[in-house]
Amino acid sequence: MEIYNYTTVVEFLLQGLYEDPGLQALFLAFFLLLYILALAGNTLIIIAFSLNRTLHTPMYFLLTNLALLDIICTSTVVPKLLEGLVGKSSHISYKACMTQVFFLIWVLGVELLLLTAMAYDRYVAICRPLHYNTLMSWLICILLAGSVWVIGIANAFVQTGLMIQLNFCGPNQIRHFLCEIPSLLLLSCSPTTLNNIMIVIADAYFGVINFLLTMISYSFIISSILRIRSAEGKKRAFSTCSAHLVVVTLYYSTFIYTYFQPGSGSSLENGKVVTLLYTVVSPTLNPIIYSLRNKDVKVALKKLFPCFH
Repeated sequence: MEIYNYTTVVEFLLQGLYEDPGLQALFLAFFLLLYILALAGNTLIIIAFSLNRTLHTPMYFLLTNLALLDIICTSTVVPKLLEGLVGKSSHISYKACMTQVFFLIWVLGVELLLLTAMAYDRYVAICRPLHYNTLMSWLICILLAGSVWVIGIANAFVQTGLMIQLNFCGPNQIRHFLCEIPSLLLLSCSPTTLNNIMIVIADAYFGVINFLLTMISYSFIISSILRIRSAEGKKRAFSTCSAHLVVVTLYYSTFIYTYFQPGSGSSLENGKVVTLLYTVVSPTLNPIIYSLRNKDVKVALKKLFPCFH
């Protein structure tokens, strides 16, 4: 039996977002602003739903879950990013790195499933309105949301558990501004075949299958909208669907781009920009696209905060 003498890595060195020191202050201000906007916008959505009974419907319940996810997502990524931009430390301990991996996988998986659930909700509302109260009852809605969270955390346990089994005994510099599986696989001195297989399986389920289910839902939705005789009704429905489709397309494309090539180092620089889109930019835009442009939410916010316009 051979014995391998590994020098265990106890911390990693994050490469950072951009090497030019002259842009550090600009990036710091920009991402701090995005973080504040993401926290404020998503928190307002949660407060509005919690305190206003008119928003106690399945659609807004799912939106509230999305807002909570976005808060967790940005809080998992942005504080460490800001810390690196300030220049305090670009180091992250092994345990903190694996914790970040766990939460990142969890929230991203849940968000992909939640987008599918939201598409199904809109399908039932538009294509089968007479059966909406039955097909999207509160019991079904809560079970749907609960299963989304459970499946996401189960996937996070599996993926993070496999990462913990790997040995890191060589270079400890991560070519990214956060701990992400594709970047970490490049540093492992253990075989990563099982990790790559499980990532592809997760991609197939979370990325491909759910994307296809979302597209199928929207194909039925668009077909139903086209049969609406009122031009104003068509315009309103298409406006809502187009906003959702833009976010879905952006989110799924960036997710698949990042995770469908585990361990590939050729596109890691572009991957930083892509990661920023779905971990920082998307959570900031979601309250605007999904909720703050919604008349019901605006009315609810004005009742809660008279100074809100």
